[in-house]
Amino acid sequence: MSENVMTLQVITPAGMVYDHHASYITARTTNGEIGILPNMISTIAGLEIDELKVRRPDDETHVDYIAVNGGIIEIKDSLVTIVADSAERNRDIDVSRAERAKIRAEKALEAAKAEKKTDEIKRAQVALHRALNRLNVSSHK
Repeated sequence: MSENVMTLQVITPAGMVYDHHASYITARTTNGEIGILPNMISTIAGLEIDELKVRRPDDETHVDYIAVNGGIIEIKDSLVTIVADSAERNRDIDVSRAERAKIRAEKALEAAKAEKKTDEIKRAQVALHRALNRLNVSSHK
């Protein structure tokens, strides 16, 4: 493999979501945004609910977007592995389903706030963040 190429694998309990070469990856960790290049220092970090941007080596103008709902990223040599509860490529996102999830989460958040139920507020906020992330990533089609 070339010195300027790495492999990215995104894995969920449902299986492999993404397995391609990349020249550059951007991810949001729990400590902030990280840019990843081939042969980077070994790293393990927690991931936030956010989009993953993958620049492919075969076409520098092409970027793959993946909605990642938290998880862990491991960078070792030129292999980047992400293990997440769920992840979807932008082309695979069902936009109407994501919009319905957003509406459900907004209603749940309103109800939880009205009843001042802290745990339910947190759950609804996470569900809303996931739905908004999926909608954002789907807009990159």
